[in-house]
Amino acid sequence: MNISARNKIFGEITKLTSGVVNTEVVLALPGGGELVSVITKASAKTLKLKKGSPVVAVIKSSDILLVVPCGNPNCKCGK
Repeated sequence: MNISARNKIFGEITKLTSGVVNTEVVLALPGGGELVSVITKASAKTLKLKKGSPVVAVIKSSDILLVVPCGNPNCKCGK
């Protein structure tokens, strides 16, 4: 299959958590990081996803959000 999206990240499924409607899919990335995707439960079933399966995450978006930490040591924003 050919695809026009340029942002393709190769990984391996390390965890699947199915809910009533959606499934959370956790991928291990080659550099040691991880990526989490939430897809419909029906899509996970159609793709026959399982732990250890190789997959390609395709990121196609025109929006990327950036957050600047506030620098307040008492803040719970993450940094």
